[in-house]
Amino acid sequence: MASGAAPGVPGTLPADPGSSPAASGVEPGVPGAVPAASGVVPAVPGTLPAHPGSSPAASGIAPGVPGAVPAASGVAPAASGVAPAASGTVPAGPGPSGVGAQESPVAERDGWGSWRLSGEKCWISNAPEADFYTVFARTTPGAGARGVTAFLVPADRPGLTGTPLDMLSPHPIGALAFDAVPVTADDVLGEPDRGFRVAMHTLNLFRPSVGAFAVGMAEAALAATLTHTAGREAFGGRLKDLQTVAHQVAEMAMRTEAARLMVYAAAAAYDEGAPDVPRRAAMAKLLATETAQYVVDAAVQLHGARALRRGHLLEHLYREVRAPRIYEGASEVQRAVIAKELYASVEAP
Repeated sequence: MASGAAPGVPGTLPADPGSSPAASGVEPGVPGAVPAASGVVPAVPGTLPAHPGSSPAASGIAPGVPGAVPAASGVAPAASGVAPAASGTVPAGPGPSGVGAQESPVAERDGWGSWRLSGEKCWISNAPEADFYTVFARTTPGAGARGVTAFLVPADRPGLTGTPLDMLSPHPIGALAFDAVPVTADDVLGEPDRGFRVAMHTLNLFRPSVGAFAVGMAEAALAATLTHTAGREAFGGRLKDLQTVAHQVAEMAMRTEAARLMVYAAAAAYDEGAPDVPRRAAMAKLLATETAQYVVDAAVQLHGARALRRGHLLEHLYREVRAPRIYEGASEVQRAVIAKELYASVEAP
């Protein structure tokens, strides 16, 4: 069940002379290459692959917002260029301004065991190409997180339409409109009014996956920087012999390794069903995405203007690296989750 060919990555031409072959694992046309937009970690040793189903999210489910519902298309394009059917989550709440009138979808009863979804949602991964969308709709007003139900809605359901959005980096993201879309008990994921639990369990898996994706970008940028600084002649010698450059590269490597190990730890905790998975997942996502931003930015600085030339690996990564700090819970949300989990383990005086 595929959504058809996933869009390519415009502007990612073969790397210019300043690019490192060691970092070409995310460049089109190279065996084993994977576009960074695909949600799959570049082929760098020691990195974990991103889990299918990762989808943009700014803050997770926002309980207590009347009628709030996230809708998601789920799986990011695979390396083969074909996007599997959807699964995943996107935050609740009204859509952004500037993308048409936004009204968060609501689920209204339509007889016993059936509802109709009406409203709009924006920033949905793989919309409108996906085969299915995971929709979290408020089925019991005023019940907060206990009044949200998760539905798996086929894309061809009557009343469901979508439009693509033109993003800075060419991720397949769009907006969805629900016009009395019929859903039944057979479409419910989990139990009615218990969708919040489904969403949180999903985020505990996807957050380390996003972290793995980010580590892959950091590894690619670091590899490119090592090759470039080892061979680039400047100031009467090679860049690597300048202490400021060498120390910068060491910092990039240290942070990347720390992020990689934290992602592994979070993945292991998830597989073991450890009680501290939410905290570990949030830490892994936060550290890895912030690290990737730092490493890619530092790599651009050490490469100079060549890194900003259209088609260069780092130009591609520079655009790709920003989004992971926002979806599946922005960095600020991860800090809030970590603090909440920490204080929950402390007994009140």
